[in-house]
Amino acid sequence: MTTSMHLASQLAVNVLDARSLLTAFGVLGVGVVLFAETGLLIGFFLPGDSLLFTAGLLATGSASGTVHLSLGPLLISAAVGALAGAQCGYLIGRRAGGSLLARSRSQRLHEGAKRAEELLERYGFAKAIVLARFIPVVRTVLNPLAGVLEVPVRTFTLWQVVGGLVWSVGVTLAGYALGSSIPNVDRYLLPLVALIVVVSLIPLLAEVLRGRRAARAKGGSR
Repeated sequence: MTTSMHLASQLAVNVLDARSLLTAFGVLGVGVVLFAETGLLIGFFLPGDSLLFTAGLLATGSASGTVHLSLGPLLISAAVGALAGAQCGYLIGRRAGGSLLARSRSQRLHEGAKRAEELLERYGFAKAIVLARFIPVVRTVLNPLAGVLEVPVRTFTLWQVVGGLVWSVGVTLAGYALGSSIPNVDRYLLPLVALIVVVSLIPLLAEVLRGRRAARAKGGSR
């Protein structure tokens, strides 16, 4: 009976809600979600930033409820999921080319691909691969796009590891540090997660503004 109830709760999980994912799948779910978000185009909608931050909060043990996560396994799962997902996405891009992205009807995904290509052109491979980790959707499409554009394997692997570790471990530890300093932090979980989502969108908005300014500058110089 207990097993069937646990299975039912897993099937009823809300994939857009970080706490729901953590309640259903725990530490292992963090790695799986990050792998899907960074390695598979269909995972572009998954809540990577908020999942990492929320998991870090819950790992402190100061939050009430049924979710209890261990920091060590959490950091390992997050890092492995983020790094393996990015490498998988790159390999898919190398083998499948742009056909997978071309078949997608998601406007958000295509916009992310455009931003990813702009990052690669503006900042070069190394900086773009690291920066993309902190931009939702862009971190999903940049990896296969790097494969399509035939970014050297060593270059991509080195910088995706650097960016992946800084992102996955850094955001998780940020949540852990905040949770350690605030008693009953789960009372403020929703506004904190909302804040993380807003902050994660800042780099994307900054790129949009820069692109518009550059377009205006080109138009004015003609």
